[in-house]
Formats: sequence, structure tokens, C-alpha cells
Amino acid sequence: MSPTQAARARSRTRAPSPGSLDGARRLALPDFVEPELATLVAEPPPGEGWIHEIKFDGYRMLCRLQGGRARFWSRNRKDWTAKFPGLARAAAKLAPRAALLDGEVVALDARGHTSFTALKLAWREARQERLTFYVFDALHLDGWDLRRVALVERKAALEAALAGAPDSVRYSDHAGGEAKPFWRAACRAGLEGIVCKRADSRYVSGRGTDWLKVKCLLRQEFVIAGFTPPSKTGKHLGSLVLGVHDSKGALRYAGRVGTGFSVEDRRKLRRMLEALERRTPPLDPPPRKPDLRDAHWAEPKLVGEVAFTEWTSDGRLRHPSFQGLRADKPASEVVRERPRNLRSVRAKGAKKP
Repeated sequence: MSPTQAARARSRTRAPSPGSLDGARRLALPDFVEPELATLVAEPPPGEGWIHEIKFDGYRMLCRLQGGRARFWSRNRKDWTAKFPGLARAAAKLAPRAALLDGEVVALDARGHTSFTALKLAWREARQERLTFYVFDALHLDGWDLRRVALVERKAALEAALAGAPDSVRYSDHAGGEAKPFWRAACRAGLEGIVCKRADSRYVSGRGTDWLKVKCLLRQEFVIAGFTPPSKTGKHLGSLVLGVHDSKGALRYAGRVGTGFSVEDRRKLRRMLEALERRTPPLDPPPRKPDLRDAHWAEPKLVGEVAFTEWTSDGRLRHPSFQGLRADKPASEVVRERPRNLRSVRAKGAKKP
């Protein structure tokens, strides 16, 4: 029996008490914990020691429950409770009276897939009923710190704790076994990718190799360095000029994106970038491109998410499409995402946390 099957068998016979789990510690509920982050890899890891979840396309959030109230924290410790009043009311009704839950706030598109575009639209139209909080981990439950408990045991306790939860707060299920069939199925369904997690791992803050993300499509955040004027038939702006930081902190030119915008997007972005306008490009070195001769430059503070097919040999994006602004990640942290080699990941992951 796999670790996942064993944990589920126990949860069917009895709801696991947080205090009975191996590694649980009686500790006060923390205000915030830096979330665990996944490392990007080129292909799923082999072997049976992993569980696999769908990679959500939304905002990563920690939800803190105490005294009948819920607060949402972004990954960089910003209080986003006021942005999700409906979800905060729903989460406050959960059975645990004190908890720290890890998950993602999403909106579903017409296909039932999580979609950042749908999330952006629901947010713009103040349609709270379209938002869902998918919970995939429990760091603390009713006085017990679970970060030293094996992942599958944490998830079993979490699943029990979310029984009877409002429909807008959902348990994020997972699969066991080999990862590749799950990944291929996710890609065939048009999903962004999957996250593979070591079944017996503890919760360790920061980016590590116990959690691995495998994408179906290339997609990441970029710093917005400026914009080009619209064409004669367009409005507000033509394209956004993009950059990513290199290992030394320099902001390097990564190309332009001119599709994926609504008219409202273009109007809003033009207004925001004009407020940040500067005379010289923030890129190092400044791009010497004829199509950027009339570009308007901006302080590199805004971050946008872009989907694309591939990187070119000179570090430019091919067939990019704008997905939306990201308010949950500072521009200074935006770098080019490079998939890790699985061999090096396994070697590093073999060490104890």
C-alpha cells in the first residue's frame, strides 16, 4: 500500500486527530509562515514516493483562522483579506477554530479550469461568488503545529478538517503512483501543469526540491519596462516591453507582448505606466531595436504574467500572450525560470531538511 493509500485508509476509519500525528508539536498559532515553493523541472520525477496535484492558476495564499475570523496572507506577507471578503466569511465557518492553511485563490473558466484571466475578470467585476480557495496543505490545526508531520498525514488531517466546508473552500486532492501519466493527462486537458511533492516530506519554507512543478506550457512573470504607442487603428498602447533580472540583478530585455489584452486592460496599463514614466530605459543594456525607437519607458515596478511558446537563442519570447498583472510578487524577484535537471534535484533532495 502506498503512503497516500495508507493515509486515506486511516482517514476513512477515523478522522485523524492533529495531536496524534507523528511530528506534531503543541505550539501557538503563528501569525505568518513563509510558504514552501516548488522548483521548476523539465519532466516529472520517477518513482512511487511522490503525490501529484494540479497546478492552479491563481494567487497563492495562506489563510489564518482564529477566534471565528479568517485572514488571507499573500506569499510576501501582505494582508489580502479585504480583497476576498466572501472567501474570508466562508473560511471563518470552517470546523477548525485555529488553523494556518496553505492554498490558492482561483476562478474557474467555462471549461472548469482555473484561469488567471477569469480571476482578473471576477476581481474587476467584484464577483466574489466566482472565487474559490483550494486548500492543499495544513501547517497548523487547533493548537498543533504540523510542519514536521509527513505531507500525506497533513493532507489526511486537512481533508477531515474541511469536511462540510462551504463550497467556495475546497480540499485540493492528489494522485499517487508514477507522475508521467498524471502530467500527460493534465496537458491533454489543457491545464498549466502539475506539482509533484514528496509524500513523506515536512513543510519547509522557501524554494526546495521536495516540491517540483512541471509545466505543460511556458509561462512566468516579467517586469514591465515600458510600452510602445498604439498603431493607427489601436488604442492606448501597442505592446509592453518586458524584462527579467539576471544573476547579478541587471534587468535584461526579454522582448515585447502585444496580444492578450482587452481594451480596458490597455487603458488601465497606459494610465499606470504613465504614472511611472521615465526618460531612459531601465534595461541593461538598453535595447537597440528600431521598433522601440518611440517606446515610453517606465520605472520597473509592475509585474505581468505572460504565456509563450519558447525562449529564442537570444533570450526573447516567441508568441507571447499577456495574462494579467501580478500584485503578489515584487519586481525585484522576477528572474528567468529555468527547469532544473532531475538528476541534480534527486541528489539534493536526498539530504535531510
